[in-house]
Amino acid sequence: MSSNTSLKGEEGISSAPKRDADVLIEDLAAKGHAVPFNMDSLDPKAEARLVRCERALLRLNVSAGARLERDLGMKGYDYNVALSCFYTSYIVAEIPSNILAKIVGPGRWLPLLTVAFGILSMCTAWVESFGSLIAVRFLLGAFEAGLLPGIAFYLSRFYRKDERILKLPPIGNIHSWRLIFFIEGIITTGLGIIAYFILTDRPEVASWLSVEEKRLSEARIKSENAGSVVAVERLKKQTILNGIFSINTWLLAFQFLWVNITVQGVSVFMPTIVKALYPNNSVIANQLKTVPPYVVGAAVNLALPYMAFKTKRRCYAMFAAAPLAIIGFALFLGSNSNNVKYAATFLVTSGAFPFGALCTGAASANASPDGARAAAIGTVVMIGNIGGLISTWTFTPNYAPRYVPGNAINLTGAILIFLLTGVMLGYQTWENKQRDKGRRDHRLEGLTHEQQALLGHKHPAFRYSY
Repeated sequence: MSSNTSLKGEEGISSAPKRDADVLIEDLAAKGHAVPFNMDSLDPKAEARLVRCERALLRLNVSAGARLERDLGMKGYDYNVALSCFYTSYIVAEIPSNILAKIVGPGRWLPLLTVAFGILSMCTAWVESFGSLIAVRFLLGAFEAGLLPGIAFYLSRFYRKDERILKLPPIGNIHSWRLIFFIEGIITTGLGIIAYFILTDRPEVASWLSVEEKRLSEARIKSENAGSVVAVERLKKQTILNGIFSINTWLLAFQFLWVNITVQGVSVFMPTIVKALYPNNSVIANQLKTVPPYVVGAAVNLALPYMAFKTKRRCYAMFAAAPLAIIGFALFLGSNSNNVKYAATFLVTSGAFPFGALCTGAASANASPDGARAAAIGTVVMIGNIGGLISTWTFTPNYAPRYVPGNAINLTGAILIFLLTGVMLGYQTWENKQRDKGRRDHRLEGLTHEQQALLGHKHPAFRYSY
């Protein structure tokens, strides 16, 4: 079948706004190029039913173990070293893991990573020395590395781009912080084993979708792979490199780096920060004080990405979130009131937490086809988690209780995130206009339909989603 044939659900398309989108399509067709799929041919009601039908990990919580350092004889900067080991392997394994997800299939790869992470998390319950903790955390980082980008990559095959423990009774000789890891590991391992048997790689092999729903789901994804006639193409070196070296990928990657300095720093050091603010409180009282900022941050983390989904404008959600973190860290640095500083933690979590979903979502939405998308998400999360490594050294004990260097670094990061969002919005808007004017049409000259499909987000018919 000719790739110029306009068959419902069988063509690659762009998400081009109707500029002259119709004129662009006619021009491409006249020149013998692959014609974008007509989105008007998709039934909105059927799409809504499909999305409802299709509508799910754990971050290692060393900070919850109040006795961990004492039990393992840790002192000085040992805690920071243990955290750094995790992020070293985490960073290195990001892109390779997502490439393996593409090769093996995310429906098998993600459960395997989850089971391995769960088993290693349980093993943490039996560590007896600082050295064994380092070894387990290094392996944990390697296996967790693929989960966030892998999940984002997996969901990109089904969805279009616009859419805590205070006291527990011991179990045998497992108690205190060890019990947290043991329970976390059991749950994770169990879920991973279950997922191995029920998670499918892509819509066309999903047993829980009808034949018509499979065709519709595949057509929805093909509709955003400009110039392609398939939703999931064979792995190609060109598409991997296109995903890694996209300008949009690197703008998002550096945003995610600065976000992770804040998110991972706050996540790990929140109990330390609260203890420094309220040194006379009991351990339980301070643990309870760490909960409200997370609750508020979680609420905003749901609200802002939802707003971005409804308005199809992720950059605007980023512009709304970043100032909250800027104000929060400014209050940390400028105020001498511990209550004000505690209040600032609410602003920090609200301003930083939403970027996890926003950055990976934007990376997925603005890379095509499937292989480029896997590489782009992996790159964003890999570079982003360098921020996690940096965060392990931002709140060191010698700077308590004000932690001026850490708060200054985070304030700078929040400002840079705001500026990078502006640069990304400007670039995407400008590039879309260039394509509207036909100034990227030359990329198709002399290419076969297969070569045109490999262009992905470089295809003249593709439009960036900001």
